[in-house]
Amino acid sequence: MGPGVPVSGWPLAGTLLVAVASSMVAGGEDCLWYVDRNGSWHPGFDCEFFTFCCGTCHQRYCCRDPLRLLTERQQRHCLAF
Repeated sequence: MGPGVPVSGWPLAGTLLVAVASSMVAGGEDCLWYVDRNGSWHPGFDCEFFTFCCGTCHQRYCCRDPLRLLTERQQRHCLAF
């Protein structure tokens, strides 16, 4: 790296790129059936393109926020407990 080349922005840019790429890959992620805190059963549903399943073991919805992503693997883990 030569003098005057900013280096500090690259880790942030890489993190942002990974977050965007993961959200695009996860687009259309399905929400599996679940039981809420009251014991009520809710059927599974599909999320639209560029959205994915978000929430918790007891409440699920479709969103675009990769920080709220609930993968199908995580959802199956919820079912086991």
